Amino acid sequence: MAARISMKNPIAEIDGDEMTRVLWALIKEKLLLPFVDLKTEYFDLGLPNRDATNDEITVESAGAIQRLGVGVKCATITSNTARQSEYNLKNLHPSPNATIRAILDGTVFRRPITVSNVTPSVSTWKKPIVIGRHAYGDVYKAAEMIIPGKGKVELVYTDEQGKETRKTVADMKGPGIVQGIHNLDESIRSFARACFLYAIDEKLPVWFATKDTISKIYDGRFKEIFGEVYETEFKSKCEAAGISYFYTLIDDAVARVVKGEGGFLWACKNYDGDVMSDMVASAAGSLAMMTSVLVSPSGAVEYEAAHGTVQQHYYRWKKGEKTSTNPAALIFAWTGALAKRAELDDTPDLGAFAKKLEAAALQTIEEGTMTGDLARLAVPAAKQTLDSWAFIDAIAEKL
Repeated sequence: MAARISMKNPIAEIDGDEMTRVLWALIKEKLLLPFVDLKTEYFDLGLPNRDATNDEITVESAGAIQRLGVGVKCATITSNTARQSEYNLKNLHPSPNATIRAILDGTVFRRPITVSNVTPSVSTWKKPIVIGRHAYGDVYKAAEMIIPGKGKVELVYTDEQGKETRKTVADMKGPGIVQGIHNLDESIRSFARACFLYAIDEKLPVWFATKDTISKIYDGRFKEIFGEVYETEFKSKCEAAGISYFYTLIDDAVARVVKGEGGFLWACKNYDGDVMSDMVASAAGSLAMMTSVLVSPSGAVEYEAAHGTVQQHYYRWKKGEKTSTNPAALIFAWTGALAKRAELDDTPDLGAFAKKLEAAALQTIEEGTMTGDLARLAVPAAKQTLDSWAFIDAIAEKL
């Protein structure tokens, strides 16, 4: 066997939970380590270790991405009361993705992984739709409270001189709930700039949508800043690149998307992007067929799978079953990170390997060998529907 491809510098490797953790190790064993002398700084973000470290491991992993310039992340559990009981957790910790994204203050770009034998379920779609998701604030950094009974809920802002500004949220007539969300002008500007830079590079028109008719101040500020960044920094550059900028309401955008041909960058606020990227991925074929990269204003990038930990498959695997879980998004997270490391370090052999691994995965599917999620959609019908282990072996053989 030929000597393994060397790496100059490591990437931050962030392990995760459940079925994706199982596949993560398998991908390294079968598709990476035989070919690459892999250099990583390893961070275990499995839920038990996050709880044991009081979530400090998540903060450390974000710092490593910033320091090394490149990270690759497995899917992780966001704990809730059911998970607290299941894993006997000391505390409920925030979404690790939200923590990392807040520290890096980046924008997430998600693009479907397309293959010729899987047609999108939206018949009008001819080109991929890329989701540009703002990765800071909103419900992911929310302050929440249970209101036990009658009373007044207020927003209070205290400036540096101690002056208070108050606004009534609600006069509660009885028990209920309240949530406070925020964002930062500079983070919104970074989001807008990242979207326009990506769109110019990829030659994609930009759509941006909020609900400023209802959220006149909060969503209205997003619309205002996005428009300012376009007019003052990117209008002439977009025109020179032959791309346009279009603003509309989020509900109108959804209606247009399902009747359009695709082929644009859809910029979304944090929660909107979370939901719409899953919609686009599922309609394009599978949640496992979506790349995801977080781009920080500093230039640091983190590649991850856009889907969850595949909980039900994990429970079946624990019982001894072989599941047909699609590892494509996890594979493409690794190839994205390796390709970026190669670009930064000027190691073309590593970049070529990343492209070959992606090609091997796509060719395996297009030749009719795939996991169950794609086999249900493939035209012509799948020749072989394999479990994850056999599917990864098939990719390895082709690689």
